[in-house]
Amino acid sequence: MKNFIKKLTGQDKVEAKLAEDVAQVEAEKMELLKQRDPKDYHTRKKEPWVNVIDIKVNEENVRNGFFELDWNEYFIAQLVEAGYGVENDPEEEIVDRWFRDIVHNMLEADGEDTSRGAGYINVVPISKGKSEVS
Repeated sequence: MKNFIKKLTGQDKVEAKLAEDVAQVEAEKMELLKQRDPKDYHTRKKEPWVNVIDIKVNEENVRNGFFELDWNEYFIAQLVEAGYGVENDPEEEIVDRWFRDIVHNMLEADGEDTSRGAGYINVVPISKGKSEVS
């Protein structure tokens, strides 16, 4: 009976339009969030996200430098699932294992010797979800 009255009075169309408008506003808010805060955007969507925030190279010794990375919990879960760690490993260590693999694969793809000594990778936690890798 309630639906019949809504249909008879046109309330069903008003409610459908309102739901459509709310969905449009939410989509616009998410698009704005994606531009302003991609980490929060992907976290809200429960998607893995990682980003290089900064890269510095030591001018006196180009073999030394650092990458500052930022990530969300879903990226860590993805890395754990891919075998880079277990659930209770510190996030920085999980990301470090992945980062070493990335660097190794890039060197290998460029035909570089991956067994050469190129220093070490130092991971310094800055805050939850951020580390400086040098």
